[in-house]
Amino acid sequence: MTKVLVLGANGAIARLVRDDLKTQTDIQLTLFLRNAERLNDVDASREKVIDGDALDQTAIDNAMVGQDIVYANLGGKADQAAANIVASMQKNHVKRLIFITSLGIYDEVPGKFGEWNNQMIGQSLEPYRQAANIIENSPLDYTILRPAWLTNKNEVDYETTQKGESFKGTEVSRKSVATYLVSLINEPSVDTRASVGLDKPGSEGNKPSFY
Repeated sequence: MTKVLVLGANGAIARLVRDDLKTQTDIQLTLFLRNAERLNDVDASREKVIDGDALDQTAIDNAMVGQDIVYANLGGKADQAAANIVASMQKNHVKRLIFITSLGIYDEVPGKFGEWNNQMIGQSLEPYRQAANIIENSPLDYTILRPAWLTNKNEVDYETTQKGESFKGTEVSRKSVATYLVSLINEPSVDTRASVGLDKPGSEGNKPSFY
């Protein structure tokens, strides 16, 4: 039975992923997060909860034991977290990593939208750039996700781009990101050692529609 470690398990996308995995699969989940009391909907037969910080190497090492796939949805010091995760996965012989970063880490967003995106979040991208660099230089079977600006729309509608290609649209729903992520967990050989941009087709423009 596949075991998945979810780092940052209280995030909005992570909650959608959890719901989909519990509905569609028999996968066992380890939910790792700070302030674990925030989770009040845990299925004890399918989910184990660990209160911890991804910047704590020992905590990550303890959570990593026996896992098959790691899904990380972390903010803040993403580069330090990535270094801890990569080290722990290698130590525990876990190969498959799915790690969410941000659009713009490769200066891959063109035109007016690229300029706007850089003005809005450019100063916060460096930890994600460093995280991606750490992961890409590891031997892991990774997928780095770079979603567009996120919406809460109840829709699954997305397209992908690969590293080296220009980013397309300006926005994408969290539900779409979760759906794509669940597809990777169900088919771990897809998009390995890849950095994938996700956006909603037809959402091209100078900025997201909600701005």
